[in-house]
Amino acid sequence: MTYSAQQTGALLRAVRDRAGLSLRGAAAKAGTSHATLAAYEAGRKSPTLPTLLRILDAFGFAADIELSPRIRERDGIPRGKELEEALGLAEAFPARIDGRLTFPKFGAR
Repeated sequence: MTYSAQQTGALLRAVRDRAGLSLRGAAAKAGTSHATLAAYEAGRKSPTLPTLLRILDAFGFAADIELSPRIRERDGIPRGKELEEALGLAEAFPARIDGRLTFPKFGAR
């Protein structure tokens, strides 16, 4: 997932608010100027990953990163082909709707 400068800024602002820190207090804890932190929060600048992690740590938070494989056309699998295969698999398991709901009777004698 890719984050824009605006999304990163909104994240930083939300985390700072959640930590109950003022802009100047947060900047001091993070080892940066309040002007730089304000620029990050406004989306005018983007912090590097190490800077973002340092700021989050100063606010008392950590970033968990999940890696997942991504299928791309440059890997030799066109996205259209992948979709066709998924739709073909879905057709192998058609929905069977009875039209009425039945429930088991518990405790019936």
